[in-house]
Order: sequence, then structure tokens, then C-alpha cells
Amino acid sequence: MTLAGIALVAVLVVRGEGGLALGDRIAVIEIDGLIEDDEWYLKQIRRFRRDPSVKGFLITINSPGGLVGPAQSLYWEFRRLREEGYPVVAAIGAVGASGGYYVALGADSIFVLPGSLTGSIGVIMELPDVSALLRKVGVEMQVVKSADHKDTGTMYRPLSPEDREVLNALVSDVYEQFVEAVAEERGIPAEEVRQLADGRIYSGRQALERGLVDRIGNMQDALAAVGRMAGLGEDPRLVRQPPEVEFTLLDLLLGRGATSSLTRLVGPLEQAGEPRLKFVVPF
Repeated sequence: MTLAGIALVAVLVVRGEGGLALGDRIAVIEIDGLIEDDEWYLKQIRRFRRDPSVKGFLITINSPGGLVGPAQSLYWEFRRLREEGYPVVAAIGAVGASGGYYVALGADSIFVLPGSLTGSIGVIMELPDVSALLRKVGVEMQVVKSADHKDTGTMYRPLSPEDREVLNALVSDVYEQFVEAVAEERGIPAEEVRQLADGRIYSGRQALERGLVDRIGNMQDALAAVGRMAGLGEDPRLVRQPPEVEFTLLDLLLGRGATSSLTRLVGPLEQAGEPRLKFVVPF
């Protein structure tokens, strides 16, 4: 047992995949799924900043986007890493669209596969309206509010023309922020970006032709690039943050797989009544 433990530690040290390593390394941050919170990612970045062996960052992205705030937060954090002197390279896998693409803009260079789904530059706000259903069952919501627009976006009444004007202005402003980020990071005039930013999805090859990304390649190609930029060669050692696993009572009663399925089912229902501004592909 002791010899096996020593051998395992030796393998981790040589590979640089765990908390121990000899020599400098590239930190890997995986953006996977909907971007609904930035806390976990920021915690990883803080940890890697404190590690003197970390000389660069590889951001792997497989995300259709998510909420505006967390996507912008991650973009700014990766951009800050660049400003601090770290090389940062993003590798988009199956999908890195809308908010996923926004995050990638923080990198020095963006790699995509020819068939990756990317682009979808735009903003969407989806507001449920259950007022017709409530009328059918004889339920009415009584509202006391401090100003006319305080309940704008509520699911209990349709949007008024004034509400729609307010929300259109909000969406337009955030859309312009997206356009400005693309124009600045990709060196494309804002007017040209607006022509590309009609919400459509591009393949990786189409995005490359339009200047939205830098290279065609997979994660290994992106790793070789950031390794060269960091002076570590094309096959640098890596370090990843181990996932935080929480074990709940539901896991004990139902099993972790059943709990995850239940969470995916109930989560959207819990959020249905919340106005949520999103950079996301709606499928």
C-alpha cells in the first residue's frame, strides 16, 4: 500500500495534473454548460494566481452561454490575466456561442474546430406570462408598487407598450456592450460587428473567415500555443482545480444520478418567474 501511494504521488508530480508538480505549468479552466455563476471559476483563478508555477492559462469552452453578469465577469477576469502578463488561450469545443463566445474574447487567441458552433452575438430576455391561465382559474394578483415600472416583467400581467420600451432599451444597451467587446478584442469596426451580430450562429470555419476567431485547431493545438507563449514548449505540464463535490441527503436517498436529473428538471421551473438577461443560444 505504501509503495502504491508513493508511485501514485510520483505519477501526479511528473504529469503535473494534481496539486504537486515539478517545474512550471499551464492552468486549465473548463467552462462547461450554462454560465449561471462565476464564483467557482473566480475561486480557481485566485488559487492559480497564488501558484508561482502557473505561467499561463488554457480556457476550454463548451457552453451555449448563460447569464450576462457571470459571462462578463469571466471575460474581464481573463482579460485581467492577460494584462498581468499571463498568456491566455481559449479552445472552443462543440459549442462556444453567445456568452460562451463572450468569455473567449478575454483570451489572447481563440481556437475552434471547423464545425464548432460559435457566434450568436446578441442578448435575449424571456418573460413568461401566466395571466391568461390565472384568469381561467379565477386567480388575480394584487400589486402595490412604488412606481409604474416596478413590476415590469412580472409573469402576472402582459407587458404594456411602456414596459416593452423600457426592456428594449435595456437589451439594446447590453447588446452594444457585447458589440463593443467584440470590436475591441477582435479589431473589427463596430459597424461591421453589428452586421455579424444579428444573433446567428456560425461554424468555426465561418467564424474564422469573419475574423471572430484566430485558428482552427483542437484543445491540443491550443495547449501547444499557450505552452509556446509561456516558454514551456508545446507539451507543457498542466494543473487543474479538482471539482467540489457536495453530498446531500437526497443523494443518500435517491442516488447522485437521480438527484442531478431532479435538479435539472426543477431548476428551470424555479427560475421561470425571474426576468433574466442572457447571452445564450435558445436551444
